[in-house]
Amino acid sequence: MTEVRPLPTDDERNAIREGVRAVVTRFDDEYWLARDEDGKFPHEFHRAMAEAGWLGITMPEEYGGSGLGVTEAAIMMHEVASHGGGMAAASTVHINLFGPHPIVVKGTPEQKARWVPQLIAGKDQCCFGFTEPDAGLNTTRIKTFAEKVKGGYIVRGQKVWTSTAQVANKIMLLTRTTKYEDCARPTDGITIFYTDLDRSKIDVQRIPKMARKAVDSNAIFIDGLFIPEEDRIGEEGKGFSYILHSLNPERVLIASEAIGIGQDALRRATRYAQERVVFDRPIGQNQSIQHPLAENWMYLQSAWLMAVKAAELYDQGLPCGAEANSAKFLGARAGHDAAWQAVMTHGGFGYAKEYHVERLYREVSLTRLAPITEQLILSFVAEKVLGLPKSY
Repeated sequence: MTEVRPLPTDDERNAIREGVRAVVTRFDDEYWLARDEDGKFPHEFHRAMAEAGWLGITMPEEYGGSGLGVTEAAIMMHEVASHGGGMAAASTVHINLFGPHPIVVKGTPEQKARWVPQLIAGKDQCCFGFTEPDAGLNTTRIKTFAEKVKGGYIVRGQKVWTSTAQVANKIMLLTRTTKYEDCARPTDGITIFYTDLDRSKIDVQRIPKMARKAVDSNAIFIDGLFIPEEDRIGEEGKGFSYILHSLNPERVLIASEAIGIGQDALRRATRYAQERVVFDRPIGQNQSIQHPLAENWMYLQSAWLMAVKAAELYDQGLPCGAEANSAKFLGARAGHDAAWQAVMTHGGFGYAKEYHVERLYREVSLTRLAPITEQLILSFVAEKVLGLPKSY
């Protein structure tokens, strides 16, 4: 549950789109193709979004943010993903929206004043050390341990799929402060910290991957990192409940991004189908080309309606777990299918980097894998909505 927020009017939604579009369209296909090839973090894009005030769209107004809701954030991220940057563009700013939400929910006034303005201004970049190689989605089984010492904690452990750790100066870290076997409940004994990324104590190793090359993913190894007491968020051992605040918003944002990429790919496929002439007629005149693209449009529109519904429910303080999970499932599927159909519509040229649809296909594939698998979403809906027995 969250505080109730007024839903944006149509004029406000359009203003967000136009404002975001004015920034993101300054970075063209060639910019994002270059980042896909060289793997350099898109600092220019990140800075432009920060200067326009978009990094703080969901942050409290008293710390320099806009204080808006998930609905506005979803509209923003849909627009960010719709203009050629794919998940590289989306992930550059996505991490600022609900990743740091534990600070907003449970941080002290001093912590918020110290951290939030720096994030909004783009002066601090944060990575997230949550996932572990042996725990995966079973967060209660993490092993990274923070041992209490005078003035703070000493942390040892490892994380995987830690995005932006190559460029970040801050890390939000999920640890155990009580071992799993010593807890009354599996969710007890987990603590969150937000602290400096001390590279003398944290070894960051980049993971080569399929796409989103410009936004690095890493395995990190922590050995003897000291975290001062004042960098702990909320109560010791209560961290698991704090991260729950951001799970549904994250699913909505991922859905919005996948849909944006899919619609971008669909526009490119439609344009190509109108222009490409084979056997003295545009290929878009053929129903075998038309019908799959028409289906893609329908599925993308339907997924967007679910994403907006989930966002609006969240902003009104209403339960939205089924809708948020469904939006993520449907959005990722629709975006992925549209991007693949764009490749197929281009034929052999779809395989060429020149037309960008192969890059969009690689970029959108991530949304089917993270932050939660399709199988767990199906299990959630089966159990929580349909009332079937828990299967795992």
